[in-house]
Amino acid sequence: MVILGPVLIGLLYAAVNSFVPERHRRSFNALMVAGAGAAYLGGGAFGPLELAFTALVTVVAFRGLSSWRWVGVGWLLHTVWDVAHHVRGAPLLPFAHDSSFGCAICDPVIALWCFAGGPSVADVARRLQRRRVDRDAGERADVDVVAVGEHDGQLGLDGLVGPVDEGGVRRA
Repeated sequence: MVILGPVLIGLLYAAVNSFVPERHRRSFNALMVAGAGAAYLGGGAFGPLELAFTALVTVVAFRGLSSWRWVGVGWLLHTVWDVAHHVRGAPLLPFAHDSSFGCAICDPVIALWCFAGGPSVADVARRLQRRRVDRDAGERADVDVVAVGEHDGQLGLDGLVGPVDEGGVRRA
């Protein structure tokens, strides 16, 4: 559950973003990654580097206002910062020892969703349906080509596959 929980949280984050209108979704997520970049400021585990990291993520988030890739990069940067804090023993939430570890699992899930363009659940469902239809059409096309090209012990388009015996096994 230490790994599954954060993965599910990342997926839930992406799903809940379906309720954010598409025209605002990228900007909203750029703001979210900017906020995440400042999440460790209060702990100060890395001193002035905390400020430098926050400045870096702020620049990345600004670039994310016009590009999903930059939002994804911001979440991956935050993953690195999560791992550093976990190893240092300075968790994101002081009362939850593995919170930085969990965040380091969750953030790449969100980053992958961002690299995919931040699709809504409905968008993902449509893409999967389209792939299923395309795959089914391709399988039917393969069967039709075999049926049309079958003659004189040859299978395929004018014997490109090669001669086959009665059991359908290719002969050398």
